[in-house]
Amino acid sequence: MSEVTEKAERAIARADRVMASLDTRSGEVRAAARRERQRLNRALGQRLASVGVAVGVISLLTIVVGLITPIGMFGFLAAVGVAIGIASLLFFWPGESAVPTVPKDVPNGEMVQKFDSFLYRSRHVLPAPAQAVTDSISAQLGTLKATLERVDPMDPDAQDARRLMSIHLPGLVERYANVPAAYRTDADAEGLTVDERLVEGLEAGRGALAEVSERLAKRDVDAFSTQGRFIQSKYGEPESPA
Repeated sequence: MSEVTEKAERAIARADRVMASLDTRSGEVRAAARRERQRLNRALGQRLASVGVAVGVISLLTIVVGLITPIGMFGFLAAVGVAIGIASLLFFWPGESAVPTVPKDVPNGEMVQKFDSFLYRSRHVLPAPAQAVTDSISAQLGTLKATLERVDPMDPDAQDARRLMSIHLPGLVERYANVPAAYRTDADAEGLTVDERLVEGLEAGRGALAEVSERLAKRDVDAFSTQGRFIQSKYGEPESPA
């Protein structure tokens, strides 16, 4: 009877761990989706602002020309047509692709955002184990962005992070997407499938980004400690003799 009870308890504990993992993963996915919506809303706002500026400039030019020389009804309609045409062109101009690339020539903070967007938009082409890894990568990008924004792009640690986010990890995902689905479960000479190789590569990239983030954070901690010791040594009250 006790053996049955122990098995039941182990099964319940295992189920609890699985559910906790699923809850965490679900939360990370929702957070990534929220960040992506915020990026899309900012992009839409920028487009609307561009349309507003273009229409305003055309309206101003029409008024100025009308003050100099009468433009008549046809001139007014032509100006309206030009404004509508330019507004439509700006608004409907193709934006980012469904799975965006990560540009290599943007500031550190923007690159982190582009990489986060890449992970979210390419998530649907990945198997479930790989999705779990990309979710965990996305979850650690907030801390990495906060530290990278204060670091020069040519800093060695920043360069490591930038290569991972703009070349290595996107290249891994893109190459995986190019493999026909029928071949992704075939084992290679080392007994690993394409899906397993993908998870292995993503895990390595996640670990490398975590190491970079830890090194950058340690710099801030060391700088803070140094500044604190300096202030204490310079302005701290001397200890009174016993």
